Amino acid sequence: MSSQKVAAEIDGRTLMLSNLDKVLYPDAHFTKAEVLDYYAKVADAMVPHLVKRPVTFRRFPDGVSGETFFEKQLPRHAPEWMQSMKVSSRSGRGGRDSIDYPLIGDRPSLLWAANLAALELHVPLWHREGKQTPPTNPDHLVIDLDPGPGTTIVECCRIALLARDKLTAGDHAVAKTSGSKGLQVYAPMPGATWDDIRDEVFGLAQELEESHPEHVVSTQEKARRNGKVLIDWSQNHPAKTTVAVYSLRATPQPTASTPVTWDEVADCAKQDDPSTLRFLAGEVIERLDKHGDLFAPLLAAKPAKSAKKR
Repeated sequence: MSSQKVAAEIDGRTLMLSNLDKVLYPDAHFTKAEVLDYYAKVADAMVPHLVKRPVTFRRFPDGVSGETFFEKQLPRHAPEWMQSMKVSSRSGRGGRDSIDYPLIGDRPSLLWAANLAALELHVPLWHREGKQTPPTNPDHLVIDLDPGPGTTIVECCRIALLARDKLTAGDHAVAKTSGSKGLQVYAPMPGATWDDIRDEVFGLAQELEESHPEHVVSTQEKARRNGKVLIDWSQNHPAKTTVAVYSLRATPQPTASTPVTWDEVADCAKQDDPSTLRFLAGEVIERLDKHGDLFAPLLAAKPAKSAKKR
């Protein structure tokens, strides 16, 4: 395998790309060059969902079968044009009271991250405007549906359909696969506080657990999760992140977190076939060419004027 570096001109920036023939997904023989090509092609759709949000990298220097680590601090070797956002660190790890998170605001910065083998990108539910002190109030809420043992994304789809009908902004809700096993539902909540979104999702999780106890659980207790879908309401917190839309995942095949239509969610639930909502990198690119960015409504949608009754 060659370790030769290649200079690439990308939208006016020069990137030094390395180890392009390195296999990062052994089962699919999917190389670093193919990872870079994927991110280059989804950048126009993906970047608007990353702009002004601190990004956490999950890096896989030796591919998905090797060791991995999360990286929040912008590396010292980052090019001078890479931007960052300073966010207070409550943990104080490493003697730091704040972390300079990388910002991904264009195709070159996205490909720079991909060249680090940052296969997965994770972002919070908030973004910073102007000189606001981060973290700011949330832009949207997330219903993170995690299938327990004996369940799949099929069961997540059934719960997602129930949850959408109970959301305050359910008419504007959008869904995406996690790219791994689960499903995530997002709804815009401009003007809301963290207490607002946490209370809404927590209340929804409890209500669905009470009405569908054989299918839903709202706590992390492993003993209670067999055959059920966890509604992880705790993700609605300024310090929490979820995998970014269009991010690759560290699965044996190069799957990605993919926006899906509600018709596709309903079809998956009806057909009882989890493979209908499993998308490889190439399929994601084809979907973008065909449908455009199905997650774009989240950037512009307005919430419903009043909460729906439960």
